[in-house]
Amino acid sequence: MRAMNVRWQDFEITGELRARRMGQRARCLWLTGLPAAGKSTIANLLERQLATRGHHTYLLDGDNLRHGLNRDLGFARADRAENIRRVAEVARLMVDAGLIVIVAVISPFRSERDFARGLFDPGDFVEIFVDASLESCIRRDPKGLYARAMRGEIGDFTGIDSPYERPERPDLRLNTEELSSAECVERVMGKLDRVPS
Repeated sequence: MRAMNVRWQDFEITGELRARRMGQRARCLWLTGLPAAGKSTIANLLERQLATRGHHTYLLDGDNLRHGLNRDLGFARADRAENIRRVAEVARLMVDAGLIVIVAVISPFRSERDFARGLFDPGDFVEIFVDASLESCIRRDPKGLYARAMRGEIGDFTGIDSPYERPERPDLRLNTEELSSAECVERVMGKLDRVPS
């Protein structure tokens, strides 16, 4: 339980000032989608493109975070919620530090994506739906996880025995069955270029 005597401490240097000193608008680019939809591939190329333009970035990848920050969590519903809560809070801190944060996590439930969005000022959270059909993701299956889940070796696997709730109104939808990873990155960069800094 949260201590009742904890109070928020305000400081003079704000996130807006930090971002201005970096010459950019800090924001969170949140990539959601089924396993093997292409989130990590797009996130990697996107960060490279942003870095090429001189932006200050950080990439939070769901699998990588489960090796450290979230390694104590499993895949039951409560653990998944806590996983997303932690990722969202870290992303919020990084945006406050002035960075453009790219988050690549399945984040299968709308309520948790809504929670994440609610941590940010309007316009500072961009929900990007990396869309691919379940059939396409099963065919790709680069880590062999779908095959293991269908054999019953992995439980609570998104798309097999745990649901994925598609975003109803994402800020951007990338269909990776129709677009290459490079084309997806172009779409993201085009959206960012249209948003005032």
